[in-house]
Amino acid sequence: MESILNFFESQTSPILQALYAGLFTWILTAFGAALVFFFKSSNRKLLDAALGFTGGVMIAASFWSLLSPAIEAVEIQNELGKSTLPSFLPPAIGFFFGAFFMYFLDKSIPHLHIFGKIEEAEGPKTDLKKTSLLVLAIAIHNIPEGLAVGVAFGALASPEFSSVFSLGSAVALGMGIGIQNFPEGFAVSMPLRRAGFSKIKSWKWGQLSAIVEPIFAIIGAAFVMMVYPILPYALAFAAGAMIFIVVEEVIPESQRGGNTDLATMGLIAGFIVMMCLDVALG
Repeated sequence: MESILNFFESQTSPILQALYAGLFTWILTAFGAALVFFFKSSNRKLLDAALGFTGGVMIAASFWSLLSPAIEAVEIQNELGKSTLPSFLPPAIGFFFGAFFMYFLDKSIPHLHIFGKIEEAEGPKTDLKKTSLLVLAIAIHNIPEGLAVGVAFGALASPEFSSVFSLGSAVALGMGIGIQNFPEGFAVSMPLRRAGFSKIKSWKWGQLSAIVEPIFAIIGAAFVMMVYPILPYALAFAAGAMIFIVVEEVIPESQRGGNTDLATMGLIAGFIVMMCLDVALG
């Protein structure tokens, strides 16, 4: 763990740090998708537990790594006389617009959830194949994760908010997102394999779904560094986007197979892992 922190400390640019963290989350997705080479079929109970775990990590990250620091950032601005807003207002606004942003993408981009049938595709009508729709769904899912990682590292460049975000907190967030991406990669590649795709193609499409994470990590870091006063809004924006994905996609998908208790315990486990990472490293 210490070697990981030392590596990020050696990078002087928060944008580079965000890029490396985003690449880490993408690589773990690729490793998870690579399980398709070793398994002929997937266990639905395992996939539902993995999706529950993903939801737990995202919920915990939304509070411990994003909303709580957002509230603290507003309090610091108030102490410095740079704001007179109630400490809850900017995070509430950012949270709402983060959720609304994902709602807009959800309605604007055709996509298909992991266990859905082609006729259940959401968004505008399209002639895209099931594979493309599935990858688009996971890509949408990964946008707020990339933004969250980028915003966290971008916050490190501001001396004003040095007490809000430590390098350990940002690394913990990247690690938590990466850990939950591992089973997510498997959950994408295996349905493609069952649909008749070769192992290579199943892996390719499974890992490709996470390529948006390093891209949006850079965008998030650069945006915060350009306009530091919006940090509370940006942190809460990422949190709102993640919670929207959890409620709209992750939890419903984890419950569709009938393994409700298993999926719920997976969520609890994911929440605990992310909370422990944030507290231990932050």
